[in-house]
Amino acid sequence: MELRTMIGQVTQVETPAVAVGLFRDPAHPLQGPVGELDAALDGALGAVISDGDFKGKANDSIVLYTRGAIPAKRVILVGLGKPEDFSADVVRKAAATVARKARDLGVSAIHTVLHGLTPDGVSLIPTPVAAEAVAEGALLGLYRFTELKTEDKDIQTDPETLVILVPGAEDKPAIAAAMSRGQVVAESTMLARDLVNRPSNVAPPSHMAKVAQGIADETGVSCTVLEKPELEAIGMGLFLSVNQGGKEPAKLIILEHNAGATDLPTVVLVGKGITFDTGGISLKPSQGMEKMKGDMGGAAAVLGAMRAVALLDLPLHVVGLAPVTDNMPDAEATKPGDVFTSLKGLTVEIISTDAEGRLILADALTYASKYDPDAIFDIATLTGGRIIALGDHAAAVMGDEGLLDRLVAAGQMTMERVWPMPVFKEYGKQMESDVADLKNTGGRAASSITAAYFLSRFAPDGTKWAHIDIAGLGIRDKADAYVPKGATGFGVRLFVEMLRTWEA
Repeated sequence: MELRTMIGQVTQVETPAVAVGLFRDPAHPLQGPVGELDAALDGALGAVISDGDFKGKANDSIVLYTRGAIPAKRVILVGLGKPEDFSADVVRKAAATVARKARDLGVSAIHTVLHGLTPDGVSLIPTPVAAEAVAEGALLGLYRFTELKTEDKDIQTDPETLVILVPGAEDKPAIAAAMSRGQVVAESTMLARDLVNRPSNVAPPSHMAKVAQGIADETGVSCTVLEKPELEAIGMGLFLSVNQGGKEPAKLIILEHNAGATDLPTVVLVGKGITFDTGGISLKPSQGMEKMKGDMGGAAAVLGAMRAVALLDLPLHVVGLAPVTDNMPDAEATKPGDVFTSLKGLTVEIISTDAEGRLILADALTYASKYDPDAIFDIATLTGGRIIALGDHAAAVMGDEGLLDRLVAAGQMTMERVWPMPVFKEYGKQMESDVADLKNTGGRAASSITAAYFLSRFAPDGTKWAHIDIAGLGIRDKADAYVPKGATGFGVRLFVEMLRTWEA
């Protein structure tokens, strides 16, 4: 969908559909553009409101046909909820609602105002923030994964154009730039969604590497892929232990933005890339196992974030590491009780081969030390304990307090929210092994925390590190506003927001 700006008024623009937002505010039901439209339509909007057909509830919508009273053929009225609850996320959801309504109607173009004006014309949030949210919400709301369908003849066509109406020329550059940012972030999130939605036979480790190279070709970031012989040579024993039962060799994907820069802060993002997780010899239950194609959601988030970081040209040195492999049972697969040596030199006893994500992350975290980073973040669909602790509404984060503060702030802005949990040294007792330096699981109690403790042992000494557990958040069973059923792309927008507001 093409995104543009235009100087114009809602009552004067010729378009298949013009969209305006309405607050759930009985004191001022017809304010700003809504009031202008109501006057031009001889009280039609006011009648809809007074008759109780539309109350401004968040994400509700209604369509009115203008019958030639104004150049626009239709008015799409979308609810914004209560003014005191208004935020950028309300705008995202409203834009997604409008975009999908336009698609349902077969509308080719949408002209929309920036939602959130008070009765005296003051915006409740900065106009660039609102413009970016409109772009993000509309594009993410229209997302569908259809690339593998061949017989569905009823797929509706998306609108071709979204235009934000701006009151004057002085507002246009900032709003256009904000829309461009929103488009980059949304498209990068959709790339991550595509990767997670693709089945593992379509998207094995080699496919992930090809996508990474495509990102490099598009954006100019450097791309290196370490193959299995190189991983063996440098001693990534934990990573390779997971790959022993797989048909396709493991790969370590490395994307680097501003490679070689010595005068910029260095941040490393590490994403778990298990392209399919059977559990290995510690086999998972068969029910729901098809969702384990999404166990590379952390790696997908890192690849998407790296695309956005490069296209936005953020003034940072950012490295994305994605260790990718499947986890399969096989005659050569790792067995419970086996012991392997990590890149760091620590030995690990494998208690469960289904606790494999932390193994590939551990070696990648150690590898990150070569970049002498100021901070390292890892992201992974790691533990069922996160789902039990936090449900559907927040990722679990653990690690350096300052980094957690950055993640919390970014999560509030993007609504990819996170919640800190402790990693007290006492939790390390659960990870002690009788035969090795560590074991790879400490049992059910505090499972998300003990997994984070395990990872903390492999983060470079003296480097700030934070872990993000997104188990259960990478794939959803139901759609909600701009988050679809299926892959969500969780983590891309969180990382981009955190990095673009980074201060050394």
